[in-house]
Amino acid sequence: MQKIRKGDEVIVLRGRDHGRKGKVLSVDGDKAIVDNINVVKRHSRRQAKNLHGGITDKSAPLPLSALALVSKKDGKAVRVRFETRETAGKVRKVRVATRTNEVFE
Repeated sequence: MQKIRKGDEVIVLRGRDHGRKGKVLSVDGDKAIVDNINVVKRHSRRQAKNLHGGITDKSAPLPLSALALVSKKDGKAVRVRFETRETAGKVRKVRVATRTNEVFE
């Protein structure tokens, strides 16, 4: 189970986009693609499905170690731990912020 998942609001801890916030679009292994973060230029040639070639912007993957979840309470970066909680008779593993004790579903 990953600490950062698709749809989470994250902040970049290091690199060119240090301090910027964004939403996770996808997670693959130990890397994540964040919306409008780590944007690179891609040169594409004109093809049948891409009638207009040229230079396009694309979000490149970032390592998960360079990202941290953003707390909804104060908007700052938080570390996450896992806890088992019982809700409606089911035992579930949930993510909990270490500093604010906020539960991420």
